[in-house]
Amino acid sequence: MLRLHADRNNRSVRDVRTPIATDGRLDTAAKHPGLSDPQYLLRRRAIASPARGHRVGDPTPRVEYTEAEQRTWRTVHQRLWDAQHEHACRAALNAREQAPVPADHIPQHAEVGLRLRRLTGFDFTLAGGVVGNKRFLGSMAHGYFHAVQFVRHPAVPMFTPEPDIIHDVFGHGIHLASPAFADVYRLIGDAAMRVESRDVLQMISDVYWFTLEYGVLDEGGTPKAYGAALLSSSGEICRLRQARIRPLDIRAMLDTEYDISGYQPVLFSARSLDEVTDTLGGFLSALDDESAARFGRAAQS
Repeated sequence: MLRLHADRNNRSVRDVRTPIATDGRLDTAAKHPGLSDPQYLLRRRAIASPARGHRVGDPTPRVEYTEAEQRTWRTVHQRLWDAQHEHACRAALNAREQAPVPADHIPQHAEVGLRLRRLTGFDFTLAGGVVGNKRFLGSMAHGYFHAVQFVRHPAVPMFTPEPDIIHDVFGHGIHLASPAFADVYRLIGDAAMRVESRDVLQMISDVYWFTLEYGVLDEGGTPKAYGAALLSSSGEICRLRQARIRPLDIRAMLDTEYDISGYQPVLFSARSLDEVTDTLGGFLSALDDESAARFGRAAQS
């Protein structure tokens, strides 16, 4: 559920399984209706097409969502609201109280951005799908988060193998309503702006994945989600304890393989959001274009 892996090397988890039906049945991501339904893919491409040539920070065109798409939003909102209440960390739940997550309709980017700018200075900028690491990560330094507008397939509303508007609003929209979370995005963005090495940018991307997308906090001995991918997936947030949860460790993150299209087998847990910020800050502040060699990351061709 990420959009910055255009620059990623061919490291992937073998035999990744993805929810492809409402009963939670797992199979390959290619069989998920969001990746295999021709009519859905046509609609998805139509909504995403204005992102071609879109400049960061330019206004996002309005989408006239269908009643079926609005119904998917309302269905997921109800499921996620309850699932987050049980499985999300306190920091995320506190941020949710201020976040632009309406129950009755899909918010336009302009609606989300108006609220976020007042709270943290962040705004959504348009993406159509995959965005390269430099642009995606670096834009965070300037207060922009790349977000899509299309809605996940209605047949499997509990999980999408690629980011959709529900993921971006329920996950990153909640984060970016919180100054504490927004500071972490800016830390990552500042680091990405300093470097040009594809390998180092991929290191930042990998750490972003295991924190802001799939991070977990330990609250009283219970794993609680703060990552945006978990916050926006009622299927995955409810199965946190089925993942192998490891202590927050940057080097371990950089050595852990993952695939973006299915449930994640390994998650990393911190004791608090402050620990996440401090640990990331220490790692990111020391990065330069020679860091990949120091961390043993093979150069990409």
